[in-house]
Amino acid sequence: MCNFRADSYPVKPGSTEVEHGSDRRDFLLAVSGMALLAGLTSMSGCSAGDEPGLRIATNQWIGYELLYLSQALNPRDRTGIKLVELLSNTDSVQALVAGTIDGAGLTLDEAIAARAAGLDLKIVLVFDFSAGADVLLARPEITQLAGLKGKRVGVEQTGVGALMLDAALKQAGLTATEVEVIGLTVDQHLAAFHNRKVDALVTFEPIASQIAAAGGRRLFDSRAIPGSIVDVLALSTKALQANPNTARQLAADYFQALAYLRQNPADAARRMAPRLGLTPAAVEAGYRDIVLPDLAENRRLLGGAPAPLETSAAKLATVMLHANLLAKPVDVTQFIVDSVLPEVQA
Repeated sequence: MCNFRADSYPVKPGSTEVEHGSDRRDFLLAVSGMALLAGLTSMSGCSAGDEPGLRIATNQWIGYELLYLSQALNPRDRTGIKLVELLSNTDSVQALVAGTIDGAGLTLDEAIAARAAGLDLKIVLVFDFSAGADVLLARPEITQLAGLKGKRVGVEQTGVGALMLDAALKQAGLTATEVEVIGLTVDQHLAAFHNRKVDALVTFEPIASQIAAAGGRRLFDSRAIPGSIVDVLALSTKALQANPNTARQLAADYFQALAYLRQNPADAARRMAPRLGLTPAAVEAGYRDIVLPDLAENRRLLGGAPAPLETSAAKLATVMLHANLLAKPVDVTQFIVDSVLPEVQA
């Protein structure tokens, strides 16, 4: 296993790339006895060798943040893995189409839509299942979902946005024609609420906490639709073929960071808070609203024939087709692979 470190988590002002701190304290001094905390087998050489490297895009979502923590905790040269923060998952899909990135954190429906549009992608890791982190927030004077009738509701035009809004309206006994739906990418949500351009928003962490702090009232969240919203890491098949060791190292680092979060939640939250624009307490609260599958659960979700996630993807693709979110059926066989995941130690 590669050495791991627990020093600073700085980001250059105005930059989306993690910068290593100057403190070189040995990780073992900070977390004595945790050498096997991730349950991972060692990786030969811990190097991606001469591989060209991976450019991975995310937006600001708490479920993706462990990728950034993993880089801050690991002292190795990171030239093989470059994390790029974009404004929304919509931007990530566009960057995948343009070929300016090699992979991205996406919701499962976005990955399916990208595959349907012709992108050759593989899902290699499950980040999280939303269990309250996706929310519908309204102005404080709107006290119940039925009060949304005739109101302006902002939502990102994605499968998750449509799923959340549909479920909330059904619970309220309303239809989409009884509200004014305003399409907004997630980077526009906070400003739209501040500027009173919307009466309610379907959004997610960390934006949800920021809107709540500005007076937003939580009326509905993803706890009402358990297991429906899942975030994954999707890599282009070409990039995966060119970077098998780099991809494995990325996954190993991620699961080490997940283990660090579970063993040191307060310290991990303190490190992640500045990038997310939240207090450490809000970061810890945000992680209580998502389920983070560990390595063993990832192996269960991505393994087998068919893999459980493939079965879920097939069902979701059918729902998306019927909701006119897909122009045509999409084949999800050979879409999900477990080859990037480390082995689980017995």
